Amino acid sequence: MTISDRFDDIPERALTWHRAGRGAALATVVETWGSAPRRVGSMLVISGDGEMAGSVSGGCVEGAVVVEAMEALEDGKPRLLEYGVSDGDAFAVGLACGGTIRVLVQPVGAALPEGVLAELVAHRAARTPAALVTGLDGGTPTLTTEGFAQRFRLDRSGVEEDGTTFVAIHNPPLQMVIVGGVHIAQALVPMARIAGFDPIILDPRESFANESRFPETRIVTDWPDEGLDRIGIHARTALVLLTHDPKLDDPALMRGFDSPAFYIGALGSTRTHAKRVERLTAAGISADNIARLDAPVGMDIGASGPAEIAVSILAQVIKTLRQG
Repeated sequence: MTISDRFDDIPERALTWHRAGRGAALATVVETWGSAPRRVGSMLVISGDGEMAGSVSGGCVEGAVVVEAMEALEDGKPRLLEYGVSDGDAFAVGLACGGTIRVLVQPVGAALPEGVLAELVAHRAARTPAALVTGLDGGTPTLTTEGFAQRFRLDRSGVEEDGTTFVAIHNPPLQMVIVGGVHIAQALVPMARIAGFDPIILDPRESFANESRFPETRIVTDWPDEGLDRIGIHARTALVLLTHDPKLDDPALMRGFDSPAFYIGALGSTRTHAKRVERLTAAGISADNIARLDAPVGMDIGASGPAEIAVSILAQVIKTLRQG
């Protein structure tokens, strides 16, 4: 048995393994109570030969879920499993965090039709929000891009009020546009990628924004306002300005204020930010828009050096995403 270290491509792996004839069962956390290690909607895929990718717990119950998945692949029937500290079996496999989780196991091709999974994968590739709706009482899953507006906005999968309908939300990946290919950005890009963001470097200075400094990363070398028009800013975008240069930061800010970006932050000292506020106010930017700007960027953790500053920025971005 091998475990993948990636958690963002589970439906794609399930479809690939199924089509390769290996078999695949998709396990999804549908409900949690107490101190559960993984959020609702977390997924694990298990192949017929025992390979798995993803996670439904902190490693506590994966072994037990794999056993159930193998049986589901044999008989083609879904399973709705529950593990908690009060269950002897769950305690034996190590769910010692004090929580309870329910996990839905669906063999692909039987309980989860290949066509539905393929459609989901296509939506994910097109960066189109989609919801996989499953009846926990045994209904055939369906896919929709309509309804569930609040779930899409909050990026929150869960069981509906009827207690039998589970909605798995598949939003486009989070996007982090980093203006300025500086040392902090070199540390921030891999951290953001691990946290589930698609990082993009935007900097017209090719000496800063290049493949050797940012391997396997999308790089846009337009002027910031033009580059943001090309990239596109949506409600799952974090805009991080690191150039410390008004000629580059201010055009990006103007675009950011006109966008639905959930986070806008800019590097600079308190004095630098005060001058920035003066410029923005003189340019007619409203106080409400200026208040959207986190500056100096990052949480105050006493960070020293590019890597620690990058940690503080990512922490602040995630805090804003999850708590507003």
